[in-house]
This record gives sequence, C-alpha cells and structure tokens, in this order.
Amino acid sequence: MEINERMEANEGTEANEGMDAKQRYLAKPWCKFYPPGVPETVEIPPISLPCLFEQTADKYASRVAIHFYGTNIKFQDLKDQVLRMANALSHLGVKKGDRVALYLLNTPQFVISYLATLRLGAILTPISPVYTSPEVKHQLSDSGAKTVICQDILFSNVEKTGLKLDHVIVTGIAEYLPWLKRALGKSLLGRVARDIEIPKVDLSAADGVHQFQDLLKRYPPTPPEVDLDPLTDLAVLPYTGGTTGPPKGAMLTHRNLLATQRQTTAFWPVMEPGKEVIIAFLPFYHIYGQIVAMVNSLFLGGTMVLFTTPDVDDIIDAIDDRGATVLYGVPTFFEYLKEYHRTGQAGWKRLKLITCGADTLHEATITSWQGRTGSKIMEGYGMTETTAVSHANPLGRGKVGSFGIPIPNVLAAVVDPDTNAFVRPGEVGEMVLRGPNMMGGYWQNPAETGRTLVDIDGDGWLKTGDLVRMDDEGYFFFYDRKKDLIKYKGYSVFARDIEEHLMKHPQIKAAGVIGVPDPTVGEIVKAVIVLQNEARGKLSEEDIVAYCREGLAHYKVPRIIEFRGELPRTDVGKTSRRELREEVEAG
Repeated sequence: MEINERMEANEGTEANEGMDAKQRYLAKPWCKFYPPGVPETVEIPPISLPCLFEQTADKYASRVAIHFYGTNIKFQDLKDQVLRMANALSHLGVKKGDRVALYLLNTPQFVISYLATLRLGAILTPISPVYTSPEVKHQLSDSGAKTVICQDILFSNVEKTGLKLDHVIVTGIAEYLPWLKRALGKSLLGRVARDIEIPKVDLSAADGVHQFQDLLKRYPPTPPEVDLDPLTDLAVLPYTGGTTGPPKGAMLTHRNLLATQRQTTAFWPVMEPGKEVIIAFLPFYHIYGQIVAMVNSLFLGGTMVLFTTPDVDDIIDAIDDRGATVLYGVPTFFEYLKEYHRTGQAGWKRLKLITCGADTLHEATITSWQGRTGSKIMEGYGMTETTAVSHANPLGRGKVGSFGIPIPNVLAAVVDPDTNAFVRPGEVGEMVLRGPNMMGGYWQNPAETGRTLVDIDGDGWLKTGDLVRMDDEGYFFFYDRKKDLIKYKGYSVFARDIEEHLMKHPQIKAAGVIGVPDPTVGEIVKAVIVLQNEARGKLSEEDIVAYCREGLAHYKVPRIIEFRGELPRTDVGKTSRRELREEVEAG
C-alpha cells in the first residue's frame, strides 16, 4: 500500500545510519528514555493469578482492598468471599477449562467472581453490561459459557437469549451498600439503565438460578486445589470491541495478565506496593479497566475506590476525600472534565499518575487540561490482544501527540501493511508487536488468528491494524486504524488528522470522519460534527469547509459536512466510525 503521508525521519546518529530498517527497531532506541530504575526487561514469575492474589491478600490482610460507596472490604474479607464463591462454583459443577460469563457492572461482585473463577482454573469471559440480548447470545454461544453471573437488572437479557444454560447466579448492587445508602443503589442503576426495571419475581424459584449472597453463606472458604500452568492455561476470554468487525475472543493466559501487571508497575516506579489508592471507574468488563485498574490494584496491595458509573462529582470528591494517588481515564472523560465547573476543586497535582488510553487524546484536550489543573496526562496505548498495554509515555518525558514508547519486555516495529517489510523510522506503516503480554490467538477462529499473528523474517509478530510511525527516539505516533484509511484520488487520508484539526476549532465539541464511497475519486471525506451549544445554528457547513481549507491539504478537506447532537460511541467512549460507515451503507 502506498501512503503519501510518509514522514521524513529525524536526523540520526552515524551509528544508526548504517542500520537497516529492522535493526533500528531491534536496537530499542526508546530504552534510553526509560525513567531511572526502569529495566529493559522484567521477570515474569511462573505463578498463577489466584496464587498471587492469596499471597497479596495475606500480606495486606487488614488493608482496604475495595471502597464502594461507603463500604470497605479488606483484603482478608475479600479473600474469604473469593474462596467461598470458588467453592460454590465448584459444587455447581464448574471445573478447569469451563467458561464462565460475567455480565456485571463495576461492583465488588465482579471482583469476587473474577478471582473465584480463576481459582478453579475456569476461563472468564466478561460481557459488556450495555449489550443487548442478541449480543449476549453471540458471546455466550461463541465462548461456550454455560454459567453466567449477572446483575439482577440484566437477568431478562440472559433469559431472552433462549440458550440452555447450566447455572445463572444473580446479584444486586445494593448487596454491598450500607443500609443507609441502599437508596443510592436505585440512583446508580438509574444512571446505568434508565429503562430497565429490577425484576420483581423470585429469581431463586427458577431452575438453575441462584442468588449470589446465598451461595456465599452456604459454602465455606474451602475450594478444591487446582493445578494451573500460568504459561498455557487460559485465564480470560475478553471479546474485542467490534469497532471494525464482529467481536472476537482474545485468548489470554495467566502469564499474559501477570506480564502486563509487572511490566506496567515497573514502567511507573512511583507506584508503591501497599500504598496506592486507585480511582476505578473504567468498566471492568473492558480489558483496560480490568487490567490497569482492577488487576494492578489487587496485586499491588492497593485500594480500589470503585465506581459503578463515572459520575464526575463523585470522582472529584474522591480525589481528595479518599487520598487518591492514581487515576486511569479515557479521552471523553478528560474532554468533559477540562470544561467542568468543579474540576478546579480537586487536588490533581497530588496524584502520582494520571493516564489515558482506549482512544486518541486530542492535543487541544491535553493543553486545556494542563492549563486548568496543572497536572499532566500520560497517554498510552494497548489492545485487547496485548492484554491492555504495550506503550506509554514515560514519567517526566512525555511527548504531546505520541502514545509513548514500548513498556519493558515489548518490542515494537512498523511494517508495510501489505508486504510486511520493515519501514524506516519516520515512515508510516502498520505497527507490529512482540512480548509476553500478547494473546495466543482468537478463540475458535484460526482464520483471524492467522491474519493477526504472523511470521516476519522468522519471528512471530502481532499485527495491530494500526497505522503509526516511530521517530528516532522510539516514540510512536498514531495515524489511523488501517480499516479507517480514506482513499481519495490516490491520496491516503488519515481521519485522525482531520479530526485533530476540527477539534482545535473552539466551537466544535466533537468530530468523526469517515470515507464515503465515490465511483470517480474512490472515497469522499465526510465529517460528522457536534457543535458547542452556543454555536448551534450559527456555524454553517461553509464555515467548516473554509476553516479546513486554511489548515489542511486540499485532498483532506471534507466534501460532506453533517451536524449532529451527538456521535455514536462504543461503550468505552470511542467514536464509532464503524457505525458512521454502516449508516452510509444503509442509505
């Protein structure tokens, strides 16, 4: 594939001039910018996640593991409930290798069920709480899960799948709220699902349906011992977001998860075992929230300040009230907060680490945020297939516009998307990755596995589908998803370039760019725009085009402008270009 936007490489050293393209990546130029004390590689111990959790829980027994709207659960109590639920699942017939689906909101029950399932050697497949019954059916059918642990308000979606399941374990949000705050449970649920009613029927009367708390009370904390091989035994089967195609299950082992936990904590040495307080509002069903917020906190002996919904007032209050030290977020969260009237009330500068992932963080947001809070957002990159993280900006040396450098143990390179030939630093191509946190393949999908895990020059690499470039210092810059590349009269147009320019306009709140098929030029650039409230009805299509002509090459200027009240987004806040394209295809 020819990419017209080839960036010239920065001037390199004489030593680098003699290297070929592949050798420049293998030289790992990024390592020289690791913070002091960060190693090039970290050891991944041969231990299973349940074993490591129990060691951590014993070490920090009296420390609060989860703070949930006024309820504190200490590590010793969390371990007790994990072992009780593992014993209960075992008595229900769940065994090593079985798939167990979690259809839950961010609650203590998610953490307990997650660890209990792993304790038995079973495989977790988390389902998005916003999934409809057909989407739930696809994931249950594809994964083969016969046991589901679900939120009571989502039980009807499980029933409507029509699938024959062995067991459904039902739980409610109020079960872990202080009695004075039980009413808060209804408020929280209202924010999550305004149109869903909590079932009034006696769910326990149905065949194969169990109540979460009943199981905890009935079974002692004595589950059977299970032999686990961290290197080969699967731990989690998360499904990709489906932004560019049908969701696929990524096979992640115990070692994959532990690798990411060890790699990220080594890369951010400010994080200290037994001392961190982590704001956990990112959805746990998603790999980002699950690994960086939940798993990192659990195995670091940290305290999770757990939120079912990302209510900004609750989060702002918790920054100071709970003594938060770490915050993980997504671009939409920071875009909202940078203008929010209460943002200045929190002590953001006291946080050790503020990171952003899951989507591109616009430069305008970074600048506004730093001006408003005096703190910096460290942007990173990861995929479901990389167990959440592969890159991040190093503390003290972040680059605006870059998603950072590879974390320890990760090797990254850029290749021609069609030939897999390595391209020189500075040139745009598809990013490929190697490391202990890379998935083993897609569940029961050898065709997609073969397209993603490839052999290049005798080595195995994971093709990300993302078009990037690496500068001579080893920092990576995102351009677009390969499937989002727009072809106009032979030019390659990156949607992100146009979106970034549009977002600099003070009267534009959000923008999504796609290509619309055209028989004469290939694809026409279309921009879907959400205006700031005060600009609606005042800014015209012609104004947008004129603005773009001032800052973009002629072939990048949108030919179609559409104003909307909001953009379609995935359940983690990404602009869903797939939905925008599907709307065009549907006429």
